[in-house]
Amino acid sequence: MRICSLLPSATEVIALLGLSERLVGISHECDYPPSIRTVPIMVEPMVSPHGLASADIDSQVNRLVASGQRLYRLKDRLLEQAQPDLIVSQDLCHVCAITPSQLHGAIGSMSRQPTVLTLNPSTVQDMIDDIVRIGDAADRSVEAHLLAKRLRDRLDALHSRIQGIMHRPRVVCIEWLSPFYVAGHWVPEMVQLAGGQDVLAQSGRPSRVVLWDEVLAADPDILIMMPCGFSIERTHTELQEMIGQSGQWQLSDDLAQRTFLVDASSYFSRPGPRLIDGIELLATILHPSDHDQIDESKVRRLGPIPTR
Repeated sequence: MRICSLLPSATEVIALLGLSERLVGISHECDYPPSIRTVPIMVEPMVSPHGLASADIDSQVNRLVASGQRLYRLKDRLLEQAQPDLIVSQDLCHVCAITPSQLHGAIGSMSRQPTVLTLNPSTVQDMIDDIVRIGDAADRSVEAHLLAKRLRDRLDALHSRIQGIMHRPRVVCIEWLSPFYVAGHWVPEMVQLAGGQDVLAQSGRPSRVVLWDEVLAADPDILIMMPCGFSIERTHTELQEMIGQSGQWQLSDDLAQRTFLVDASSYFSRPGPRLIDGIELLATILHPSDHDQIDESKVRRLGPIPTR
């Protein structure tokens, strides 16, 4: 079977099911695991995020959307040449990937019609169910059910560890810096599964814009910065540039000590198996212990704010 995955989380699942060699196309964001990085890329963004601040990216995206232009270009000819039997796409976020209408328009002109599997997860359980759906579509049902069971077992083990903890820290998760967005969909559920309470978002609901005053009024015990597509280093650099600038938000030293930066693409923004890693990571932040210490390669405390 020849498979084209236009969704990074689905690409990860396909690789875990032992199907990396069956991939004939991926999106520009598919970068994990390393074994898939030589697969032809079928999508390119109309806005390149490299070197742009959050506000600039947001402005360019809004301008394209307002003018009715597409945010991504699908390489139709390359896709047809690949002759996939199965294409995996999504209908959750049209800012994040090719829209279903773009994909179906390209497929309509293909001489060979592939099967299209469209994913639309909004919870952690949806993500696990999608693993089974991908496995069924790719003739790897047994392997997919085993993978789903391993992920559920890890969630059960985490639940057993934290169920006796009475304190549930108040948490706010920020998935974009300018404007501020609180992370929605599966992220509030991840916080709950890790032993916390998300005080500005609800499980299964979309991400939404918030004012900084709303964040402060929520009085979080822990603030998690997880800008979509940003590395920890990039997030840290942009925060340092934003803090204290005229007209920008202010962050007290006290809250800065309770602010953590995480790699969203690896553990939070992509609805794939590594969401379970993200939940386990959140648990170490919310309930630190000598036996379960924070992995500094995956999370960084913001710490003191430099004086200007």
